[in-house]
Amino acid sequence: MGEWFESWFDTTYYHKLYKKRDFVEAERFIKNLFQFLNPGEKARVLDLACGKGRHAIFVNSLGYDTTGVDLSENSVKHAKEFENETLRFFRHDMRDELDQLNFDVVLNLFTSFGYFENKAENEQVIAAISASLKSDGYLVIDFFNANQVLANLVECEEIQRDELKFQISKEIIDGKVVKHIRFDDKGKSYHYQEKVQLLALKDFKHFLSQANFSIEHTFGNYDLEPFNNNSDRLIIIAKKKK
Repeated sequence: MGEWFESWFDTTYYHKLYKKRDFVEAERFIKNLFQFLNPGEKARVLDLACGKGRHAIFVNSLGYDTTGVDLSENSVKHAKEFENETLRFFRHDMRDELDQLNFDVVLNLFTSFGYFENKAENEQVIAAISASLKSDGYLVIDFFNANQVLANLVECEEIQRDELKFQISKEIIDGKVVKHIRFDDKGKSYHYQEKVQLLALKDFKHFLSQANFSIEHTFGNYDLEPFNNNSDRLIIIAKKKK
């Protein structure tokens, strides 16, 4: 049996469940982020775990040479329809080093980290990112705030998406948020899981220091306000040391 994200992210059901994500908010975040980073007109940007490419496409529209990678074959196939001379997509496992190197900025957005069974694989991801970044390049990690997740865990809810009714339950197991997603479609019952490690700022400090990064800034929301224990998000701006 493969890892949970290999099967779930490649289904049409995943995209149906999350189709109401606030992309206006996401684009505002990206605008704020690049105004803050100011990486230069010729900056090369990598969107790591890009999904169907919506955010990479928006980054590219701001004028940056952009590459998006994702493990989901179906998502990458969709994203490729939007390729141009300065925008490209391909399938890639974030734990592996890329053939394309010398990026100025690497983005890992919207809780696309901590999917693995152990923390050593997180170190593997950060090491692979470091290998792809220029010295003084920036890594941006946008993760949930673990304190807020624990304080506001919704154990059960029901979400209607068109004809489908998703039964969602969450629990904390072995330091991970485990989300169970159950639904019926065309007489067949389905059960998928999402498992994301409950990582705090101190965990990221450890991973990043191991891979020659220094944390330059931490923000708590998409308006780039300071991070604290009550923040909605944990947004880390890390720089690769020379």
